[in-house]
Amino acid sequence: MKLNTAELKSYLVIALGLAIYSFGWTAFLIPSKVIGGGVSGIGTLIFYGSGETIPVGLSYLIINCFLIIIALKILGPKFGGKTIYGILLSSFFLSILQGFFSEPFVDDKFMAAIIGGILSGVGIGITISQGASTGGTDTIAMIVNKYKNISPGRVMFYIDVFVIASSYFVFGDVTSIVYGYVSMGVASYAIDMVISGNKQSAQMFIVTKDYAKVADEIGLHTSRGISVFDAQGWYSKENKKILMVVVRKHETPVVFRIVKQHDPDAFISMGSVMGVYGFGFDEIRA
Repeated sequence: MKLNTAELKSYLVIALGLAIYSFGWTAFLIPSKVIGGGVSGIGTLIFYGSGETIPVGLSYLIINCFLIIIALKILGPKFGGKTIYGILLSSFFLSILQGFFSEPFVDDKFMAAIIGGILSGVGIGITISQGASTGGTDTIAMIVNKYKNISPGRVMFYIDVFVIASSYFVFGDVTSIVYGYVSMGVASYAIDMVISGNKQSAQMFIVTKDYAKVADEIGLHTSRGISVFDAQGWYSKENKKILMVVVRKHETPVVFRIVKQHDPDAFISMGSVMGVYGFGFDEIRA
């Protein structure tokens, strides 16, 4: 199967996200003995519980392979190539990087929890934004959701809370549990920021004399729908046309360039919108 340029770029971005995620764990969380959530947290517990003989990357791979086999039997073939790719690459990065970092980058355990949480959250956010997954608790949540009316997010939260609390049996230290919850909270916030930032949209109103040409160009270069409204300038008493288009934030420079090219004197009003649902944006969920 040949990959086009867009797909190749997506796989490279996923690799970058997983590298950041693995760096956060191996350089900050694991050597500081901070147990975060998910399969990486379980792998860290196994690593220290086994006397530091079983690398996190190995247990991460074994647990995920076991979960996928079960999920394939229960849920069917719902796992795409990007998810398998994400699991294998995460295991690889965790295994390689853990060998380089025997000591944490920072001595302060609280700072290690914060920085490690940020990096792991950003890495996961980047990965999810490309339609991939690192497996683990996502898979367990899908299995539970099939039989119980419990949201996947809540299942993942319960698992993470249990995994972090289990660190007491390995370290015998309540402080480590607190640091683990701090890391989990920071990571969740970072994930939300990356994903929501990638989906931020802008609503643009454009008043221009060359509205037809501008609308055609915007539609051609952004593949977004444009609405045209009749209006009257109260000061000039002239009839005008107003274009309204909703685009992702990263697409706004294209719109500005098109408008300036056709009508440097055009008037543009732009505002951020909380959510956009429908074709080309988020799916409407009732």
